[in-house]
Amino acid sequence: MTATNTGVLAEIREVNLSYLLLAQRLLQEDRVAAMFRLGLSERVAEVLSALTPAQALKVASSSHLLCRFRFDDHVVLSSLADKGKAAAVSQPADAPVAHIA
Repeated sequence: MTATNTGVLAEIREVNLSYLLLAQRLLQEDRVAAMFRLGLSERVAEVLSALTPAQALKVASSSHLLCRFRFDDHVVLSSLADKGKAAAVSQPADAPVAHIA
């Protein structure tokens, strides 16, 4: 395994772990809304909610991304991207910037 592959796997693990922790938090706060936002079935929501930290780390260490890009329609994605550009241009230079995590 090359250093590049090792780096990519580490980045995938980091994204996966962040996603799992976010999913667990959202499910704890509002299960129905979280299932809708994340596109999860009831069964998957149950499994994610029940993961221990050790299990979450093990699942996150997969070489596959656990989340998927849900903007299949380029029109929707382009519209969202254009809104972001318009908002950035219209803000004064010293205005606080909000980041969506």
